[in-house]
Amino acid sequence: MRWAVNIWKIMLRECAILWRNPIYGFCMVVFPLLVVLFFTSVLDDGQPVNLPIAVVDQDNTSTTRSLTRRLDSFQNTKVVAHYPTLSEARTAIQENKIYGFLYIPKGTTDKLLASRQPKISFYYTMTSISAGAMVMKDLKTISTLGSAAVGQATLQARGMTDRQIQTLLQPIRVDLHQIANPWTNYNVYLTTMIVPGLMMLFMFLITAYSLGTELKFGSSKQLVEMADNNIMVALVGKLLPQFIIFFTITLVYEFYVFGVLHFPHSGGTGMMVLLALLHVLASQGFGIFAFGLMPSLRMSMSICSLWAMLSFSASGTAFPIMAMDGPIQALSWLFPLRHYFMVYQTCVFNGFPLLEAWFHLAALAAFILLPWLVIKKIKNAMLTYVYIP
Repeated sequence: MRWAVNIWKIMLRECAILWRNPIYGFCMVVFPLLVVLFFTSVLDDGQPVNLPIAVVDQDNTSTTRSLTRRLDSFQNTKVVAHYPTLSEARTAIQENKIYGFLYIPKGTTDKLLASRQPKISFYYTMTSISAGAMVMKDLKTISTLGSAAVGQATLQARGMTDRQIQTLLQPIRVDLHQIANPWTNYNVYLTTMIVPGLMMLFMFLITAYSLGTELKFGSSKQLVEMADNNIMVALVGKLLPQFIIFFTITLVYEFYVFGVLHFPHSGGTGMMVLLALLHVLASQGFGIFAFGLMPSLRMSMSICSLWAMLSFSASGTAFPIMAMDGPIQALSWLFPLRHYFMVYQTCVFNGFPLLEAWFHLAALAAFILLPWLVIKKIKNAMLTYVYIP
């Protein structure tokens, strides 16, 4: 059991290092907690609300003013300006004062009442995809409601019943059901990807940094000697305190978003704890692997930073993986965040059994075992490497 004693001694040594160096406290505790609070607060409303839009009403009748009031009553958008011409409204979009505008040309009401199909237009910017989609939805809805209101008045004047009018105006009724996230809450699906991804970034960097500083300050040989020349004992003893801290912070994050904010989690508590465990171990495994590939403080941290940043694009939340090119789809399997998100989506969010995500679980296990591929190189670097500033 000498190895257990050695691990304990190295853990005590590592705890002293963590206590003396404030960068560990900030990157392992302060910054992750700030990330959790920041993103959950920014997205607290669930969806963007009161996005500024404008109206160009050249008809200026009671019917068109009614359309404007209805548009202003929508939750996602707010009419903040009225412009006399199209050019002024377009300039406002280009200056980022508004996200879109509704254009009602002169004579619209007269053409509506005469059943001559007038044209109204709406313009919106897609510089911000989420804001553009929200504005487009409201502008399209108000355009449809406007024509329906006039059509209803015309049909009522002809003596039709409400049921007959409803059949003519809406032949097919849509019964919409949004599964798992019926509120279309951006907080539910963005926070649960961005926050674990940023935590993964911190884990990558701290793992590589802690190993790289052993080389930088010339203490790597002492570390290996304390482990009786067993590099696995040295790595376990050094990284175990970091694992405990990161695992605790991850559990705090899960308790906050699932227990306090009540994010949907059909998979249950056990599944969330297992996912948190895999999340931390896979992140540390990749950090060790990156250091083994490039046993240099700067190069290993650069690899970790690059891989963590690319993970956000390859996770499949911002843009579906199945819609990407074949080589990019294949490359997405090399990012631990992708597998974390798939296990979360399948087993925690939708409540399916682990068997449904077995391949992604196996991939996370593979990331945990990655250090075995470079363990000899790490030992050689710890014993012979000379740090070059």
